Amino acid sequence: MPRRGTPPFTLRRYLQRTFGCDDPAAFRLCGMDEVGRGAFAGPLVAAAVVLPHGWKHPLLKDSKLLTAKQRERMAVMIRRRALGVAVMEISASDINTRGLGWANVEIFRRLVDMVEADGYCCDGRLRIEATHAVHCLVDGDALVPAVSAASIVAKVHRDAMLRAWHDDVPHYNWASNKGYGAPEHLAAIRTHGPHPQHRHVFIRHVMQMNLFEAIGRVEPAAAVDSADADELALVEAAIAAAE
Repeated sequence: MPRRGTPPFTLRRYLQRTFGCDDPAAFRLCGMDEVGRGAFAGPLVAAAVVLPHGWKHPLLKDSKLLTAKQRERMAVMIRRRALGVAVMEISASDINTRGLGWANVEIFRRLVDMVEADGYCCDGRLRIEATHAVHCLVDGDALVPAVSAASIVAKVHRDAMLRAWHDDVPHYNWASNKGYGAPEHLAAIRTHGPHPQHRHVFIRHVMQMNLFEAIGRVEPAAAVDSADADELALVEAAIAAAE
């Protein structure tokens, strides 16, 4: 909610103040958003979309507000109407090797090089140093149509991946939970062990916290270095945001 006295958000005002745009009709804004940050399995996926000026649709909104069928319908429409669309994945293996903090930024750095635009807007609070300046906007997926479109395209793409993998390992129930930390997913990890698509730091964190709760300790006594602490803080925030 805007602070008292703050004018309501409009796309025209945003383009003028952020990008110095005097002609919104001629300005190609690339919206970017990710999905899967808080998942225990599967890749981090992000999309970039440039929409035609003024294109509207009642279902063009944050993907979390749509049903699966609505998202799939909109993803097809967005791909048909968009001036540019790109999807990028960062695998669970890369997240295990280089960390979630790296993946959160790197995925948008790569997307910027895949879509030509006059300005780039990303949902969230990240600091992204890329070949072109990227402005990060809190609640961008609710405020900027191109970011809403990106959230839809990314979500549909990632959900399809998890449904396809489900048939090979149905005990994880990825077709339903999409790799997030649902109780049946965590129970299956305990019973069957992790899969190569699982993110090790997520599983270690949750299993460790469950153990500490069982023995009456709130947190581990052993110290962790600052890099590990930062990564665990990102994991905790991602899991909380996904719940």
